[in-house]
Amino acid sequence: MVARQNNALLISALDDAAADLGLEISLPLANARAICPHLQVFDADEAADAHALNAIADWCDRFTPLVALDSPHGLFLDITGCAHLFGGEAVLMRMACDALARQGFAVRAAIAGTSICARTLTRCADGCIVGDGEEAKAIEPLPVFALGADDTITRGLRRAGLKTIGEVAFRDRHEITARFGAKFTTLLEHALGQGDAPISPRKPLPDYIVEKRFAEPVSTEGEIAATLSRLAQMLVVAMERQGKGARRLEAHFFRTDGVVRAIVVDTGQPVTRAEVIDRLFRERLDALNDPLDPGFGFDLVRLSASRTEIVVQQQRDLDANVHDNDELAALIDRIAARIGGRRVVVHLPQDTHIPERAAMAASAQHHLATAAHAVWPARVEGEPPLRPLRLFEKPEPIKVPFATVPDGPPHHFTWRRATHAVVRVEGPERIAMEWWKHGGQALTRDYFRVEDEAGLRFWIYRDGLYGSELVNEESKPKPANWFVHGLFA
Repeated sequence: MVARQNNALLISALDDAAADLGLEISLPLANARAICPHLQVFDADEAADAHALNAIADWCDRFTPLVALDSPHGLFLDITGCAHLFGGEAVLMRMACDALARQGFAVRAAIAGTSICARTLTRCADGCIVGDGEEAKAIEPLPVFALGADDTITRGLRRAGLKTIGEVAFRDRHEITARFGAKFTTLLEHALGQGDAPISPRKPLPDYIVEKRFAEPVSTEGEIAATLSRLAQMLVVAMERQGKGARRLEAHFFRTDGVVRAIVVDTGQPVTRAEVIDRLFRERLDALNDPLDPGFGFDLVRLSASRTEIVVQQQRDLDANVHDNDELAALIDRIAARIGGRRVVVHLPQDTHIPERAAMAASAQHHLATAAHAVWPARVEGEPPLRPLRLFEKPEPIKVPFATVPDGPPHHFTWRRATHAVVRVEGPERIAMEWWKHGGQALTRDYFRVEDEAGLRFWIYRDGLYGSELVNEESKPKPANWFVHGLFA
């Protein structure tokens, strides 16, 4: 595999056959062809490699939720407190490597007290397990390229006669820093176990996690549903001990072939009952466009609460409205689980006089209480509504003959290829745009409520003040642009 670097094609990856011929990474392609004229060359696809690495990282979540990318080809797994679940560190590492090897990947792994030391060991001491405090002893005999520093630093170390990490570590730190920089010195100290840089996990650690591992993979819908129900009960018990309820729930299904499916469910109120969690996931599974394909079966199902809140105890027996609100929130959660939370919205009033910005659509799950106490402009008793029931997202242009517009509403107009004769008019209502947000370019609108001969009522406006612009030297007024913005009931 070759990639372009510094306007030259360099080898970025190779197989064992190419390595046996003396080829190595970063070798120019021209030199490689001189060694092997029949070399098979393919362009490196960094995007595909990154996608594959992320997929492997998702699969590695089965061992620990703290998985970080070590681009372009590595992963960090923080297995603190997890190894005993798999029979020890050696068993865990062998299990992970064997499973990835069965999926067609070439894997090298090592375990150490610091992430940099573990990465260094993978390059020259595959399968090594180093105890705490033994990092320096383990990596001292390794060659300097195992540190993974820049090629210029590695070549500089070799020219200085420093071929192993131990020889570099024997030198004074200020000498190494003066010659190769503070960044390399920090890398060396972390590899020796004299410090550690924290890893950055791809996903935040959930508040609560429960999971079920299977000795034999399961693939039937009944077994999967029963497993989710049992996990929901375990999760509720764990949250109840600290008086919390779940606001976001995530179910992960790990297939034996390495594919991981994740399903996320949000709730409007903290959930504290297992049957509610079970019902929401059933709704979500039934509504999937891409059904949950078990393939050769799932060997691990995990349920986690990634966002929780403290449950506040309330007096609910004497307040009927509280029960109504709970039923409404439960209904919104079920609809959102089936069609998506973004499609279930409430409208909140905004402090603006611009018609299309007077209401903001917000998620009903997270703003239901705010919408219930929202204050909308009051309607005058006995007066027709000032705003239409249906407001278009974007005003639609209409054709108005210039001769019928002296300085007021049109006598007739054409909208959607239909002509409407105006019989009643109310207006104008002049609305000035927010000139301070548009650089002074926004025009003033004159709105009219009009009714045609068929009884249809429209909310139309003229964009700009009539006669404020000239079309030629005779000072003839330019025809104004007209739009329909909404329809009255």
